[in-house]
Amino acid sequence: MSDTAFDVIVIGAGPGGYVAAIRAAQLGLKTACIDARESLGGTCLNVGCIPSKALLQSSHLFEEAGHGMAAHGVEVAAPKLDLKTMLGRKDSIVGDLTKGIAFLFKKNKITQITGMAKVTSAGNVSVGKDAYTAKHIIIATGSESAPLPGVDVDEKQIVSSTGALDLPKVPKTMAVIGGGVIGLELGSVWRRLGAEVTVIEFLPNILPGMDADVVKQATRTFKKQGLKFKLATKVTGAKKAKGGVTLSLEPAAGGDTDTLQADVVLVSIGRRPFTDKLGLAEAGVTVDERGFVATDGHYKTNVDGIYAIGDVVGGAMLAHKAEEEGVACAEIIAGQAGHVNYGAIPGVVYTHPEIAALGKTEQQLKDEGVEYNVGKFPFMANARAKAVGSTEGFVKIIADAKTDKILGAHIIGPGAGELIQEVALAMEFGGSSEDIARTSHAHPGTAEAVKEAAMAVAGRAIHI
Repeated sequence: MSDTAFDVIVIGAGPGGYVAAIRAAQLGLKTACIDARESLGGTCLNVGCIPSKALLQSSHLFEEAGHGMAAHGVEVAAPKLDLKTMLGRKDSIVGDLTKGIAFLFKKNKITQITGMAKVTSAGNVSVGKDAYTAKHIIIATGSESAPLPGVDVDEKQIVSSTGALDLPKVPKTMAVIGGGVIGLELGSVWRRLGAEVTVIEFLPNILPGMDADVVKQATRTFKKQGLKFKLATKVTGAKKAKGGVTLSLEPAAGGDTDTLQADVVLVSIGRRPFTDKLGLAEAGVTVDERGFVATDGHYKTNVDGIYAIGDVVGGAMLAHKAEEEGVACAEIIAGQAGHVNYGAIPGVVYTHPEIAALGKTEQQLKDEGVEYNVGKFPFMANARAKAVGSTEGFVKIIADAKTDKILGAHIIGPGAGELIQEVALAMEFGGSSEDIARTSHAHPGTAEAVKEAAMAVAGRAIHI
């Protein structure tokens, strides 16, 4: 086989793409991975999940130093922000992790190709003037920030999530358009560092699609932290000037217009699949009106030998969902039985406190006519949370009323993103609330709140 012929070519080196490439190589397939960036890891690692979490941690420590230490008997002077060092730490983390993926590519003998790929036909891919062939092609190009008509991103005054990770100074005021995960995380970063942040959301509530009890608690908590909200509000335009940006607003349901001024505006209204430059239409691959690639239950497109995974196929736009699909797709190509349980994929908002969601919400189950029981336990009654000083929030577990099988879990509180994994594992094995309730949990630990919520499903929680 020549240097331009492969068993598998993966287009996109984000979480889905690079994981698919590694798994394919592990299975003995000659593999290449093409990405426009030279640094591997895609949006998530370079300008998304990882740098934002680095800034969330740094900004949390900054706020704790200024406001949260005295109650522990630790007296400190007012902290001084060194934004350059904070951003440098973030960049260093990204650099280390991208080098780690490059090492894994070399270890697994994966050919890395840098450039914009185009699928010319089944089995054929071009990058500039270079042509490559493959028995199997996996589209894993991810997504990009969705634009908002009338609000043009320049990554200076009006920024996407990418620009919000590299602001040269803390703005006095920031407007965040979109009350979803990205807007709340990055809005929290700059609020902690000193900005006055207003979140504008078109819908009546933040965190669309999440459990109503969690949304209510989160809204109350974020307001206490200083975030301001304009809900059920539409942004109709933006006017830039030397002194900042003036947004034009109106009620989502219609009504009198208003304006809001901010030094920096973050547009975070969601993401759209990055598929329009791949030549998929010319190659005969079916793509819907929103740009999502149509696939069957085994990630196959309508063109033989071409597959798609991750954000480009829709569903939850989460890095770990893409990773699971990457593994499953590679295994299917190799003749194995790859599979993803979409009912047990957690989603996490890395604010403080963290928010985690898994499976169905109460509203979804009501809409489906499913009978269920709910167990809920507050962190206020958890000894470890009390000792740590982080007692806001709760664990909520939903189980089938007849079988006790766990249908969903929703957590807002300390370490929610880690605690949800216990329930995810239980769901993966078809577990019940009784299974968690009968499992010994170390004391004192925040995980005891998960056990107590599971016990509460049957009305027998001990500590409330």
